[in-house]
Amino acid sequence: MVPARLVTMEVIIQPNQEAAAALVARIVARELRSNPHLVLGLATGQTMECVYRHLVRLHQTEKLDFSLCRTFNLDEYVGLFPSDPNSYRHYMNHHLFRHVNVDPRNTYLPNGLAADLDEECRRYESAIKRFGGIDLQLLGIGKAGHIGFNEPLSALRSRTRVKALTPTTLKQNASTFGGEENMPRRAITMGVGTILECRRCILLATGASKANVISRAVEGPITSMISASALQLHARSTVIVDEDAAGNLVEKDYYRWIFANEPEWEEYR
Repeated sequence: MVPARLVTMEVIIQPNQEAAAALVARIVARELRSNPHLVLGLATGQTMECVYRHLVRLHQTEKLDFSLCRTFNLDEYVGLFPSDPNSYRHYMNHHLFRHVNVDPRNTYLPNGLAADLDEECRRYESAIKRFGGIDLQLLGIGKAGHIGFNEPLSALRSRTRVKALTPTTLKQNASTFGGEENMPRRAITMGVGTILECRRCILLATGASKANVISRAVEGPITSMISASALQLHARSTVIVDEDAAGNLVEKDYYRWIFANEPEWEEYR
């Protein structure tokens, strides 16, 4: 049972992007040392690159051990080969997997080339359940307020499925593909309901461009239009932001007080 004091969303504000990413990496490292068999949910995107850089450094300098853990990624584009530089399998290999001692057989991403995509989604859900569920899930947030590719109007009980990408998401990710015209229009994503079943969620957001959507996700109403707002329902979710991403939050002083005074965060201060 989750202690009553942890049945809440916590917001932790850090001075800058580097400090925010370093804190996320330290939390992952602590969880991994406490449970070498950790089932770790992973995310992609520019925000996460800094987190993975810190985890690689911890592996190299402090022998952080990934050998017994399993990983499940949030999503993958439909139609891209794993070797495609824009696939999330390639991203994970490039930024993390090849630099730590994780067993490649224990790293799972949806197969966006599956002949039967619906069956692939069911298979992915079954694989997560087979290993006892995800212990710690890392999340970013898109400018449309989505976690994974749970675009606006994603049901809060949704499971892993194929999702069409919104114009906002296509525009946000177009630069890595050399233009929107080169982007896949669909992706396989864990559902909002799948994410809410993870034992702990950590969402990382940095930069002023995320300030508006973070305030809506954290302090606004729970709505399928902002799928990240569903984390308000989670028993143990932590939102870690830098000062820029925290710019529109009303209760900034309260969130700073929590980090400065709550015993749970003492080792991270």
